[in-house]
Amino acid sequence: MSLHEDIQAVEDEIRKTPYNKATSHHIGKLKAKLARLREDVQKRASAKSGGEGYSVRKSGDATVALVGFPSVGKSTLLNKLTGANSEVGAYEFTTLDVIPGVLDYKGATIQILDVPGLVRGAASGRGRGREVISVVRNSNLVLFLLDVFQTEHHKVLMQELYDAGIRINMSSPDVTIKRMDRGGVIISTTMELEMSDDLIKAILGEYKIHNAHVLLRENINMDQLIDGVMANRVYIPAVIVINKVDMADEEILEFCKAKFPDATLISANEEKNLEAVKDLIYDTLDFIRIYMKPQGGPADMDEPMIVTNGVTVGDICDRLHRDFRDKFRYSQIWGPSAKHPGQRAGLDHMLEDGDVLTLIIQK
Repeated sequence: MSLHEDIQAVEDEIRKTPYNKATSHHIGKLKAKLARLREDVQKRASAKSGGEGYSVRKSGDATVALVGFPSVGKSTLLNKLTGANSEVGAYEFTTLDVIPGVLDYKGATIQILDVPGLVRGAASGRGRGREVISVVRNSNLVLFLLDVFQTEHHKVLMQELYDAGIRINMSSPDVTIKRMDRGGVIISTTMELEMSDDLIKAILGEYKIHNAHVLLRENINMDQLIDGVMANRVYIPAVIVINKVDMADEEILEFCKAKFPDATLISANEEKNLEAVKDLIYDTLDFIRIYMKPQGGPADMDEPMIVTNGVTVGDICDRLHRDFRDKFRYSQIWGPSAKHPGQRAGLDHMLEDGDVLTLIIQK
């Protein structure tokens, strides 16, 4: 039996098994096995394609991936937003490479990537799916572009990204798993869990983890525990934009608004509502300003670094120079994230909007 047949068999068994307290143990083991099989498929697809994906150099303050089925208008939207020269055609797979464009908006420089259209089975490598997904994994924001007449594609896209280990609009589960040489599985928690200790141990057993200290700081479910064990998931915010509204009647538009109340409706071809898309991208990326201060000199308060919220001192080092992280001694911080003016901090210190930062680097 092939890996794909194994996956299908496990998925079928999960679907036909009613979920209740008595079956949770069995379903947990099945879901853990399914995650392992999908991981094997992705590794084989990457090896077969000769690498992890397209080589796209990240630039600017953040990167946005345009994700959608073929021929939904990604190239047209990219061209209208950035002026990039992405080929436009009314047939599938027009974009065969990743086309970058740059949107300069409200002081931020935002890289937007038009990637080949995702199709059903992309997580397993179909339609250059693995290459496309590798680009998405390294983005700061996913923009789902849907055809107004085929909004059901959103469910397929979400599932493909989920199967590829990309968690959309979700946060990383607060679980720590520290393997040990002996002693069995010790479970510590700060609250009452819905999962039983036996279920947790069964899931860990599927990954040959029989000795470990598991610390749970939130009431997670079995899928989140599996994500914590795999430790290779990425968590990315996403927005939905529905295109070609100029071709739809009022009934279809009302259906789209009801189904996706937070979506932005546009016509890329007629440049309708594109300013709202720019605002949507900028606001969702949640930019903050960091002011750099050279050692012994005044801070540059006129031209801050524009970065996404959640950035650390180490991230700033990486952005400024490839050697700064290796040569880093310490930093000094003034502002909201500092306990006191000029606080010394390490690479893991998380910065906040309005911070003033000095990096002390070995000569």
